[in-house]
Amino acid sequence: MFTDRVDAGRQLARRLEAYRETDAVVLAIPRGGVVVGDQVARVLGLQLDLIIPRKIGAPGNPELAIGAIARGEPMINRSLVRELGVPESYIAEEAKRQMDEINRRQKLYLGDRAPIELQNRVVIIVDDGLATGYTALAAINAVRQQHPKKIVLAVPVAPVDTCERLRTEVDEIVCLEVHELFFAVGQFYEVFEQTTDDEVIEIMSRYR
Repeated sequence: MFTDRVDAGRQLARRLEAYRETDAVVLAIPRGGVVVGDQVARVLGLQLDLIIPRKIGAPGNPELAIGAIARGEPMINRSLVRELGVPESYIAEEAKRQMDEINRRQKLYLGDRAPIELQNRVVIIVDDGLATGYTALAAINAVRQQHPKKIVLAVPVAPVDTCERLRTEVDEIVCLEVHELFFAVGQFYEVFEQTTDDEVIEIMSRYR
């Protein structure tokens, strides 16, 4: 569906044309979402900043998300936690570990740059795609605490159920491709190489 993240970002920008040269802020989710968000911000003449959610993985299976955190309280899949018998002590410990990683990445990517003020502004949260949607949900929760005027979630691709679940969490959702047969975000890209920390730092340096 998409050549690469640059192509996806340009296509996404066309669907967000209504926000061209407004006071809207693009908040990209690292790392891959930063490449997409950069294109959206450049095409539409908007500011770009980061929101850094982190997945909370299951005990012994870190790839299985039982929740996610960005700021404040973690967003937890309680039914999965009960099914797996995950203790609250593990969730608290893992949430703290991920917050430490969020703070480390914030410093790495942005240095001492202060975050953009979001109060009473339109915030467009951008990623390169959604799977379970828990990292996006954590990002939405963190942004909501800053009292924006409007929250828009914009992604190139997502599963049907994730898209529908998140639709009620934001004011607007823009998803270019919504699919029932969904295995991974990368299946919808011809090129889906991992974005590096250096790429994120270089992109964000243009917006200082």
